[in-house]
Amino acid sequence: TRMTKILASVVISTLILVSATAPAAAEGDVALGQKAFQRCSACHSTTDQKKAGPGLGGVVGRAAGSVEGVRYSAAMKASGLVWDEATLDRFLAAPREVVPTTTMTVGVPKPEDRLNIIAYLKSLSE
Repeated sequence: TRMTKILASVVISTLILVSATAPAAAEGDVALGQKAFQRCSACHSTTDQKKAGPGLGGVVGRAAGSVEGVRYSAAMKASGLVWDEATLDRFLAAPREVVPTTTMTVGVPKPEDRLNIIAYLKSLSE
């Protein structure tokens, strides 16, 4: 019908406009991420040192629950997650929504803090 064609045209035009004006994926600030990571340092190091949680040096690209000698929940070990930027962001926002029985209970509510922490963690692998 004519209305369907008009609606389709509007949707396509809107998608083209949005994609043309959308900013590139934001990059976090490593220095701000290092500062924001201080909240994580009670349980995590940035090296291989194990604290309550695993060391997070080299975490980007690593399979979840794979560091030897760390006490992970069974759900974390079986999660099949690989720590990429998107997965880290979701997990840091709400750990128990991503892995319900994870032992990590503290999230990072602010998106900009997560973005910066992830940039900092990525810098540790470079």
